[in-house]
Amino acid sequence: MVIEKQIGEWFTHFHAHPEISWKEVETTKKLSEILTEMNVQHHTFDDVTGVVAEIGEGDRIIAVRADIDALWQEVDGVFRANHSCGHDANMSMVLGALSYLKGQQIGSRIRFIFQPAEEKGNGARSMIERGAVDCVSHLFGVHLRPQEEIPFGKISPAIHHGAAIFLEGKVKGEDAHGARPQQGKNALDPIFAIAQFLKTIHFSPYEAYSAKLTKIQAGGESLNIIPGNALFAIDVRAQANTVLNELKERIDTGIQSIAELYGVDIELTWSDYTPAAEVSEEAALIAKEGILEAVGEEAFAPAIVTSGSDDFHFYTIHRPDLKAAMIGVGADLGPGLHHPNMTFNRDALDIGAKVLAATLAKASFLK
Repeated sequence: MVIEKQIGEWFTHFHAHPEISWKEVETTKKLSEILTEMNVQHHTFDDVTGVVAEIGEGDRIIAVRADIDALWQEVDGVFRANHSCGHDANMSMVLGALSYLKGQQIGSRIRFIFQPAEEKGNGARSMIERGAVDCVSHLFGVHLRPQEEIPFGKISPAIHHGAAIFLEGKVKGEDAHGARPQQGKNALDPIFAIAQFLKTIHFSPYEAYSAKLTKIQAGGESLNIIPGNALFAIDVRAQANTVLNELKERIDTGIQSIAELYGVDIELTWSDYTPAAEVSEEAALIAKEGILEAVGEEAFAPAIVTSGSDDFHFYTIHRPDLKAAMIGVGADLGPGLHHPNMTFNRDALDIGAKVLAATLAKASFLK
């Protein structure tokens, strides 16, 4: 009960003090303070946010990762940092698992990676570059799941995230008077063509994928000026990395054809790529054993397949030999991840911490 209460207090603090990607300065300080109070060896970095801690002894190392950044979004009419993706919960569950493990015998070193900038899609790379998964054999993650995936009290041993990438484009045409459109090149025309083109891209119906416009900016206050320049963005997703790569190529080719058709220049910039999950069967089995030990068979839920993405999977792209799985925690979460008013049943925090502790303990004794 003492640890459960502490997990709740940690969550309350992190939830009340959100910080966006690469700006998690106070969050990093708070994590360092907590780890110091727990007498846990840890270190921070001079050039990026984040903390890496470690307990146990021996040559073998297993690890767990928690993301620490918040989103920047409009909440009740005001743009601000907001933990609507549950990273405040992830930090609290991982700290809770550490608390439970400190009172147990473990069979190897266990590393705790508190990673920045998951929402930017490149925070994992910063930890990889700084040696966070060097010599690590097994890596686990944890994340609250929406109520439409699994209900409160159910725990999944693996989340099969999809791949995602964002495209930002700039159309360069020519302004014209609304009465004389022939004198300009309307930047909105190719954007409307792009919107229709995206609907013509087809793969096998057995593949999950999507591409949709998420931003259009054009024109000003004068309604009689046809805008020559416009900005747009496209969210591109697929369940498989190979499909995402082909989808990206088709979009590139199609948009350049549209630019030629309308006689405009369209500059394209791809960013924030996150790969699809490469889940280790061995790691997922260890997580299943942890679930059964911590909360029983009635709490076990099958692996989750979701079109959402997570930069957790960069770790296995960098280290194909790394055995990794992310545990999904049912929390009666709604209306949904990234909704500005997302809420969940906070009793899920202690459940997630206990499952994670049991999973890490089991992994630590593997030969």
